[in-house]
Amino acid sequence: MKQANEAPRRHKLIEYANGPSLEEINGTVPVPTGKGFWRTLFAYSGPGALVAVGYMDPGNWSTSITGGQNFQYLLMSIILISSLIAMLLQNMAAKLGIVSQMDLAQAIRARTSKSLGIILWLMTEFAIMATDIAEVIGAAIALYLLFHIPLVVAVFVTVFDVLLLLLLTKIGFRKIEAIVVCLIMVILLVFVYQVALSDPDWGAVIKGLVPNAATISTHPTVNGMSPLSGALGIIGATVMPHNLYLHSAISQTRKVDHSDPDAVATAVRFTQWDSNIQLTFAFVVNALLLIMGVAVFKSGAVKDPSFFGLFHALSNTSMLSNGVLIAVAKSGVLSALFAIALLASGQNSTITGTLTGQVIMEGFIHMRMPLWARRLVTRLISVVPVLICVWLTRNLPAVDEHEALNTLMNNSQVFLAFALPFSMLPLLMLTDSATEMGARFRNSGWVRGCGWVAVIGLTFLNLLNLPAAFANFVSPALAPEAHIAAYIAIALILALLGWCMYDLTQHNRRLTALAQEAD
Repeated sequence: MKQANEAPRRHKLIEYANGPSLEEINGTVPVPTGKGFWRTLFAYSGPGALVAVGYMDPGNWSTSITGGQNFQYLLMSIILISSLIAMLLQNMAAKLGIVSQMDLAQAIRARTSKSLGIILWLMTEFAIMATDIAEVIGAAIALYLLFHIPLVVAVFVTVFDVLLLLLLTKIGFRKIEAIVVCLIMVILLVFVYQVALSDPDWGAVIKGLVPNAATISTHPTVNGMSPLSGALGIIGATVMPHNLYLHSAISQTRKVDHSDPDAVATAVRFTQWDSNIQLTFAFVVNALLLIMGVAVFKSGAVKDPSFFGLFHALSNTSMLSNGVLIAVAKSGVLSALFAIALLASGQNSTITGTLTGQVIMEGFIHMRMPLWARRLVTRLISVVPVLICVWLTRNLPAVDEHEALNTLMNNSQVFLAFALPFSMLPLLMLTDSATEMGARFRNSGWVRGCGWVAVIGLTFLNLLNLPAAFANFVSPALAPEAHIAAYIAIALILALLGWCMYDLTQHNRRLTALAQEAD
């Protein structure tokens, strides 16, 4: 019993943390036992929505729409393949969290050296900040387009979404999941409405879902984009490293009896159902974005793929493809709905990005900050490059300002290429191991095979695109130096991957030896 003169515990801004993942919400959501499929699925539904947000954030929009403008429905198969890979990886992440009761960051840190853990933490932090830059740009532009707030002011306004986060932390995790689902539905309905008005060629859409060699061809080049570069852009914007950390943490929010293997198996099964359903919605949204590029606008009409250009194209009747769209566009509804969806997408990503930041900070370096403080620090850092970009282009024509912001958003995504292999590879190795997961929950043979193909393929494609991504940061005259820097970065990434694999393999061997000695 607390003594009368005992002082209340004072919470520090930064505290040591080495407990359960996202301890405040870990195991707080009750789930039924022995009930029907649909009631049980409803209880487990929610974490998949938070994960799906990352697959339809503002960074995906211009790549999908521009891909449709330039190559019609050719890249639909790339969106489908990316979505299937996402389902595979997210299912592994959720299973790791439920079975091991550790998120991916905790699992990596417990099985590798402290120095490697710090390096991986920093890389993932940069990836989260890169994603946050896209969210700042998307939200600021949406505020500018909807309410005519000057861009500099709109960028500062995005900082105050921390107040939204403060409110959400008070209402409970289940309600946060519901809010995210509602925002996803807003985005989905906006694009369903716009695509339905455009009356696309559904036969061509379905045909585009079938992969063929032309999707990875370097010719033809349309508006500076080849099918291969368009495919790489879609893949890079779709599969993101922070989603794997997030899912391995929030899959643990359900109250599961871990002493009962059948209860654990049920949790894994329904969490994966939730994930696959929500990621199907994300696939539909990305497919609708590409269909918009083909069917909503006249072929080649969109010269400015930035959010500004897309907004104005939706209100420019000369750029739209049919009479119904033109009639609706005159009212301003099409462009306004686009901006509303953009704002909803940014707010969704605010919630998930902050939770992910907390997961990796606690997991890799055992530090915890209040969610509002974590969000404020990350957002203040992320707005700096956006403000610099807006300031440097303030006296230039509007089209140059728009192009600069779009280039900043696209170039910021290069950090995802650094971080992605270091989340995918450990995830696959951990879930492949019978020592780590047990014989019942380790990856099956077909999952293991598909997983290695996906991890090696995505890592190769990300590294293949690095020289071009580095060159985009500098003037054409410095392109050779940029390519050299990219190859050095690739060598460092491969060396770090080797280090990570060595640590994980050695740890697995030690655990196996201990298990054999115990037997």
